Amino acid sequence: MMDAPEKKIPISSDQNIPEKRISKGSAGVIDQHKQIDSHSRSGGAKPKVLPAPKVEPSKAVAESTRETREISKDVQGQQKVAKADEVEKAKACQLEFGSYCLWSIEHKEVMKDSIVKRLKDQLFVARSYYPSIAKLQGYEALTQEMKQNIQEHERVLSVSTVDADLPSFINKRMEQMERTIARSKSCTVDCKNVDRKLRQILDMTEDEAHFHMKQSAFLYNLGAQTLQKSHHCLNMRLTLEYFKSSSFDSDDSPSGKFSSPKYMHYVILSKNVLAASVVINSTVSSCKDPGNLAFHILTDAQNFYAMKHWFARNSYKNAVIHVLNYEAIILEKLPKDNIQQLYLPEEFRVLIRSIKQPTENTRMEYLSLFSHSHFLIPEIFKYLNKVVLLDDDVVVQRDLSFLWNIDMGDKVNGAVKFCGLKLGQMRNVLGKTAYDPKSCAWMSGVNLINLDKWREHNVTENYLLLMKKFKFKDERSLQAAAIPLSLLSFQHLIYPLDEKLTLAGLGYDYGIDEEVAQRAASLHYNGNMKPWLELGIPDYKKYWRRFLVRGDRFMDECNVNP
Repeated sequence: MMDAPEKKIPISSDQNIPEKRISKGSAGVIDQHKQIDSHSRSGGAKPKVLPAPKVEPSKAVAESTRETREISKDVQGQQKVAKADEVEKAKACQLEFGSYCLWSIEHKEVMKDSIVKRLKDQLFVARSYYPSIAKLQGYEALTQEMKQNIQEHERVLSVSTVDADLPSFINKRMEQMERTIARSKSCTVDCKNVDRKLRQILDMTEDEAHFHMKQSAFLYNLGAQTLQKSHHCLNMRLTLEYFKSSSFDSDDSPSGKFSSPKYMHYVILSKNVLAASVVINSTVSSCKDPGNLAFHILTDAQNFYAMKHWFARNSYKNAVIHVLNYEAIILEKLPKDNIQQLYLPEEFRVLIRSIKQPTENTRMEYLSLFSHSHFLIPEIFKYLNKVVLLDDDVVVQRDLSFLWNIDMGDKVNGAVKFCGLKLGQMRNVLGKTAYDPKSCAWMSGVNLINLDKWREHNVTENYLLLMKKFKFKDERSLQAAAIPLSLLSFQHLIYPLDEKLTLAGLGYDYGIDEEVAQRAASLHYNGNMKPWLELGIPDYKKYWRRFLVRGDRFMDECNVNP
């Protein structure tokens, strides 16, 4: 019940895993070392330096130095082991709980019960020794002292949950207990009994910690997938206002622009008013000629009227915006399709490990791909021959007009390739269907789609045939199948776009450099920590907020402040 509702795919790789990015600080250190090294190798006359006189150290000094070096090596070795253990724990956490582990580290709170925890530890140890000490002859005084200390610890812990609740004399009680435990350890007792008790305590503590970790990860994922109260309020107010407005059932948009291939058409699948608004506003603000832009928003029936009223109230320079009810269109135009629900781009948490160095070369990525709804776009927009698909968690920072000048030849989908993951590494996911194992995966976010070639290659038909090979028990299994269906349907039909077009990872990666983010043509907040959520990474929210429409009355009334 507490499993985090996140799609994860472990991948094994026999390739060397490159570093994703070098932070600004790291680059500075590297440059500094290069400068120092270049000065040391520079030419020129060098002054003659006489050798220093050789001095033999005394035997005592030499012995002391040797011992110091050995201690230093031991300390360094222990530090390396401790660091390796921490890295392994972090990787194991990410494998099971995903980006929650990164989020929990960044939001780690100062412990308010550190002394309480120490009291509990002392109590556990004392309880482990007490049965064995009580059986020994001649240790009645120690037994009575230990029993009294245990009772006092229990009494204090029964009324204290944080350090502030503890009485002023607690340090004295802890010192007394520490001395009592030390005396108990010096006694000859049944080690098996003590060991069994301590192991029971350890197992209970580990089980409890893991339970709380699962519970926290579940709540984290729930928070990432649940619409915030303020956003829900905004949707309800917009929907109500739509039906109250005089423009009800009227559409003054220039419909000719929506069907004309002369314009640059963008398609967005979204159920989030503010997310769709930011994508459009950022694209329009970055474009030199926004009058040539036409946006088509596919949304569900629940958010349709809120979307329509929002984009009727707010203008985006000279661009035109067409809001469509996806479910109504499918019901009308494609009644044979029994999946009428709108599916947004699917995201998968992929843990990539090297077979040669599994403990060292491990990294986590979020792979976003087309959903079932994407494969019906050519049927919905039969009058268009080329579109750009934008995910609603994208922020555009540069003019994307150049995409319409790209000749993709016979290819269908212009996408940024993700060659850190090959199809051959996903044998357990792709099944027995034939595929090129050396072919790279690709990402959704910003995709240039040639709809004419899509229809010519029968991509949708091939996708539906592949669907029959995968058994779908429920909605979740359909979403999980998006990765093999998307990758196999576009095999050999991907046109590689420049990797600088989109910088991905702003929804889970805390290590992205600010200068790199500012230079990117577009930013993709793939991952759980979306910029409109409280869980969003604070350092990256500013790029998204920059294109948020301000001063809207309904936003103020609903207290929307992402």
